[in-house]
Amino acid sequence: MEHKDKHARHTPLLIYLIIAILVVQTVAIVYFFSETNSSILSLKAELAPHSASQPPASQNSTPSSSLLPEYLSTNATFGRRLTNISKPINSTDLAIINNAPNSYFETAGEMLLNGTIQNYVSNVPANKSNQYPPLIIDGKPSVVYVGATSCVFCGEGRWAMALALSRFGNFSSLYKGYSSFGDHDLPTLYWAKDNYTIQSGVGYGNSYSSKYINFISSDYESPIIQGFVVKPLTFFIQNAPNSTYLSALQFMNSTGKFSGTPFMFWGTTIIDGTVGEVFGNTTPTTILPLEYETHAQVFAQLKNFNDQFSWSEYAAADVYAAHTCGSINNTASFCSLPAIKSLEKQMNVT
Repeated sequence: MEHKDKHARHTPLLIYLIIAILVVQTVAIVYFFSETNSSILSLKAELAPHSASQPPASQNSTPSSSLLPEYLSTNATFGRRLTNISKPINSTDLAIINNAPNSYFETAGEMLLNGTIQNYVSNVPANKSNQYPPLIIDGKPSVVYVGATSCVFCGEGRWAMALALSRFGNFSSLYKGYSSFGDHDLPTLYWAKDNYTIQSGVGYGNSYSSKYINFISSDYESPIIQGFVVKPLTFFIQNAPNSTYLSALQFMNSTGKFSGTPFMFWGTTIIDGTVGEVFGNTTPTTILPLEYETHAQVFAQLKNFNDQFSWSEYAAADVYAAHTCGSINNTASFCSLPAIKSLEKQMNVT
């Protein structure tokens, strides 16, 4: 009896073992196909326009030391670098933005006009439904920018935006930044010291000064190690730090044009998206070369002005600047450049 009893207990144990093995294998297969499908969907969505979503709100926090040490990977699909994030760029690099030669803008503008820019940069006539009177605050027309620190198109676009703004004033500081790990981890500029670990917040303001225009900037802040997220404009309005930002954001909301970031107003035109997609020397379809560059490499390209990437960034800056010139009655000397005059006429923003 004892022998039979021992033998009888072995049979269900063996069955349980076999069932356990089958369950583990099934889970592994499901996980594999789930991850594969997720990767495929991610690839398809990489260059899709960024639309608004609503992540949960939380209390403000300071950047977490758990994200450090900072490191750089040149071959990770989503990137894994935070090198010098939110650190001010040095005076030499700041001068590349503030003191770029007007000849660079003129050359790039002529290239855009004659069709030799190989990246996508839009200089089509402004849509009448997107045009409004200049937004005058404190006696000056305003450039308004609404973006997100996690957003790849905002990240790419800030290079051209900074160059354009430098034609009407200057920055006393700019900061090194990145789009989120899940949105290509591109090197970019932050207008201010953004909080890249907060679950949900907005970074307002910048160090820009100009006698011609106001620059009113706000970026939705979320964890840099995640993907792209942004909240509706009402969230930006509810947290506006002062009457200037409140007025500007209420105006942007009143247009009913917001569908994602970047969302901007230059001169007299609402720009829902970016005027250029400059991720390398040609407009890419999958891999973004800029993802694998450092800030130092980008600054070197802007300084040397000898490749399609740099020509395209200056050309995109020309488009933003041409939108702005009309709102100040072309009083800035930069607006007298032949290429800028031609772009104003072509885009119908004189």
